[in-house]
Amino acid sequence: MAAPIVSALRLGLWTVILLFSALCIPSALALIEGLYCGTQICYDVLGVSRDAAKAEIGRAYRQLARKYHPDRFQAGDPALAGESADSAHQKFLLIATAYETLKDEESRRDYDYMLDHPEQYYSHYYTYYRRRLAPKVDVRIVILVTVCAISLFQYYSWWSSYTEAINYLTTVPKYRIQATELAKQQGLLNRTKEKGKNRRSKEEIREEEEEIIRDIIKNKIDIKGGYQKPNIADILLFKIVLFPYHMCLYVAWYCSWIYRFSICGEEYGEEEKLYIIRKHMKMSRAQFDSLDDHLRQTFLERQLWIKENYEVYREEQEEEMKMKMATDPRWKRYRRWMKSEGPGRITFIDD
Repeated sequence: MAAPIVSALRLGLWTVILLFSALCIPSALALIEGLYCGTQICYDVLGVSRDAAKAEIGRAYRQLARKYHPDRFQAGDPALAGESADSAHQKFLLIATAYETLKDEESRRDYDYMLDHPEQYYSHYYTYYRRRLAPKVDVRIVILVTVCAISLFQYYSWWSSYTEAINYLTTVPKYRIQATELAKQQGLLNRTKEKGKNRRSKEEIREEEEEIIRDIIKNKIDIKGGYQKPNIADILLFKIVLFPYHMCLYVAWYCSWIYRFSICGEEYGEEEKLYIIRKHMKMSRAQFDSLDDHLRQTFLERQLWIKENYEVYREEQEEEMKMKMATDPRWKRYRRWMKSEGPGRITFIDD
């Protein structure tokens, strides 16, 4: 009976001793090499107390920085007795580190927590390096600047493609003749010749006519595909901003589609039929719109919005492509080359 009591007392005594020892651990044991001021306390480095105000910490730093700054170090200075240039430089770096640690409220709070909780060894490492490696600039600003840069490049590229398309169309006789006829009908090319001081050279008149034809092609010809006129609503920045709006429109359209054609059994219109055909062909809207109107009318005549009809059409296109490749002289030469001398053939050159 007495033995268990003695064991319990002994266990309680050791518990009290361990708790007392833990309470008596000095804050210096919380100092970790490589974190903050290393094995020295940042407050002691600056010569201030733990409850010092920010202004007091700043004054202490400026005084010590002037004293140990490498540019002000002079050998034989009584204030720096026993100090070398290297030791003064190392002290200056330590002073700067202590000031960087204590001048920021969050960093100072983390440092004080490390002094008060020395047992949380790994937590201190994580807190320190998370702050050191964290980006100095707000990530949201970086994302915004990146999106704006991409949008500007996107808009500039579209304008370049559009200008290139217009320059090409002005050289095509078909469109040039049509634009010239429209200009004559509008009286833009039938002006009377100027006389006297207003008379212009043939080069100036030719440049003006080229500009008139170019403007008519811009305004009258609807360029589709990847060379259409840029729309600011299509760039990335506006798509992101307007995404909730377009999402609501899509949900409303999808619900309307289900209600009209799945529940009520309404017949498809021409627009809906073309939409289903485009989905069957796995083409984007820009790609589908760039197709010839006659070709799209052929799709409607063959009723390609019906899955079975589209499968038949696709097989016909594949067979037609195989026939073209079989009769194409270039493709025949390529097959002969692959059969006789293809890239897998290894040859050796005699020395």
